[in-house]
Amino acid sequence: MNTSASFQGSSSPFEFFNFDFTTPISEIPAPEYRPLDFPQPTQDADLLRQLSFIPGLKEILMLRQVHALEHATVWVLSESKSAYPAKGATNVQLDNELLGGLSTEQGFYLYGEVNISDLRRGVILARHRLTSGEWDLAVHPRCGTNLSVAMLLTAGLAVGVHLLLPFRPIEQLIGLGLAATTAAELAPDLGSMAQRYLTTAIPFNLTIENITRTRDVWGREAHFVKVGWQE
Repeated sequence: MNTSASFQGSSSPFEFFNFDFTTPISEIPAPEYRPLDFPQPTQDADLLRQLSFIPGLKEILMLRQVHALEHATVWVLSESKSAYPAKGATNVQLDNELLGGLSTEQGFYLYGEVNISDLRRGVILARHRLTSGEWDLAVHPRCGTNLSVAMLLTAGLAVGVHLLLPFRPIEQLIGLGLAATTAAELAPDLGSMAQRYLTTAIPFNLTIENITRTRDVWGREAHFVKVGWQE
């Protein structure tokens, strides 16, 4: 999410997809020693200045950052509400399956029972932890990206098997079973990669404007976290 010539020597404006979400905060080097694949605070703003002529680019960049903030907020709230914290484990992420979210370019809906004060603290903490280096919080196993990847992968493998194997019922059924099994095995990892490099971005440019109790377009009750863009 940084692109311009001021992107510390980056040769391509599209290298904003290349970063590592797994580096612990304690191992993050000082800015002057960071490799180019570390997210830079100005990278999306630089990209927007360079390619401002592209319609909808700002909305896409905001949606990616909101998506990451939504995931991180669910993680943070799940940790705060866990009755059984993992003792002695520092890298275990706890997931409250009663919480869910839906991202838009203006903010995100959070579904589930949560106190608005807890949500306000959770969003602020989530943004702070993401921008401080806990980039793994941007990825969530229940994200719709994973389902989309699984469906596309299953369909692609099924078509491939259908074309490669003889057009006899037994071979086709066996092939479809293998395609479905292979897709189920590969989808979680590929879905996580798609989230990391395509559908989320570190929310360096987001400001939290307000949180309200509302209903989404389907009439479901939710809290809406409205965000703004800052350079």
